[in-house]
Amino acid sequence: MPDPIKLPFARPPQAVNIDRGPYSMKMEDGVNAEITMYGEIMEQHPRDWRTGEKLEGDFIAQDDFLQDLNSLAGAKSLTIRMNSLGGDALVGMVIHNRLRELSGKGTRLVCIVDGAAMSAASVIMSACDEVRINPASLVMIHRCWGYLWGGYNADELRETAAMYDAYDRAAVTTYQRKTKLSEQELLRMMSETTWLTGAEAVEKGFADKLIEDAEPLDIAASADGQSLFVRGRQFHLTPGMFAPDSIPTVKSEAPAPAKTHKTQPAITGDEGGKTMAKNLEELRAENPELATALMAEAKAAVSASAGGDTPAPQAGADAISAAVQAEQKRIQEIDAVACLYDADTVKAAKYGENACTAQEMTYRAAQKAAQQGKKFLGDLEGDTQASGAQDVPAAGDPGEPTPTEKQTPDQRMASARAEVKALFGKEEK
Repeated sequence: MPDPIKLPFARPPQAVNIDRGPYSMKMEDGVNAEITMYGEIMEQHPRDWRTGEKLEGDFIAQDDFLQDLNSLAGAKSLTIRMNSLGGDALVGMVIHNRLRELSGKGTRLVCIVDGAAMSAASVIMSACDEVRINPASLVMIHRCWGYLWGGYNADELRETAAMYDAYDRAAVTTYQRKTKLSEQELLRMMSETTWLTGAEAVEKGFADKLIEDAEPLDIAASADGQSLFVRGRQFHLTPGMFAPDSIPTVKSEAPAPAKTHKTQPAITGDEGGKTMAKNLEELRAENPELATALMAEAKAAVSASAGGDTPAPQAGADAISAAVQAEQKRIQEIDAVACLYDADTVKAAKYGENACTAQEMTYRAAQKAAQQGKKFLGDLEGDTQASGAQDVPAAGDPGEPTPTEKQTPDQRMASARAEVKALFGKEEK
């Protein structure tokens, strides 16, 4: 029992107030702590391979996070506010295990899913003793995957597949503790890349409580399905992953992505953004230059139909709306195949002096490739001619036979006799 004489002189707990942008940690009374995780979970902060500079984005780096987590040791309760599309599978498991250590030492863990808990973030969420989720929040689980570069044989590919299977089994263990679902059921859900709303997450056991009176959550998918907008912040999905059809697409009145933290764009070759306006007024506010160009085209079309000399009347709302929709469709069709071409080709097709459709872009790219191939073959032929390689006989080719080599054996014998006779003056017998 502590000495009562010393209690008045006990030092108050040291407050914790860490803010690293993508995540923050706070504890004022030494008892109740809170972590906000709004970012991508990474082993290290990614850097530009050319310059070595850190890339801009909401990245939660493993070492920084775990070091800061130590400052919350001793807290009786820890609340994690989650909004993350996931990231590195192993880092997610490391953070999960460290959180379970805190739970084992008496810290009660609560996770509130403000927006999304996907992939590795869903593993971290499952470490908590209680998960509260908004009706419009999302949980997503899937099987482990990664990039491969270089050449591999069948044995090496099987080793990689076995490693990914191990990651999946580890993830299933974390999900089983939380949901009590069978391994087979969880593996099936992961293989199908399962998306769950708040109510569905509670039904499956990933969450414990649905926050019925929560403030409505603004969440929508981009038109191409490659991004999510959550509380006004844009999150790019991993290349090759698309939002499910059950999530509504973004509306023109949806809040724009926050500008305080820039995330890296998806690898599509798109450098000019996407037009989301549905009418002329919205388009003028979003992209004045495009609105002016469409108005000019509409007026020119009306003038041409009237004979060319008649002043063009104001373009009707229907014509302008159709032009806006046509422009949106053109951009979306280019985006759908942009990954096949270099960024300059895509940018020129979208916004260049001779902007075109996706079909025309494909044709131009094919023409460019054909010209490059023709030039390559021409240069190769020129190099060959200049080298004189065509005059070099093939290996083992004796070349043109000498006159003697062209003679038959009888002819060579007669020549030999003639030479002997010339030398000795008589015929050899």
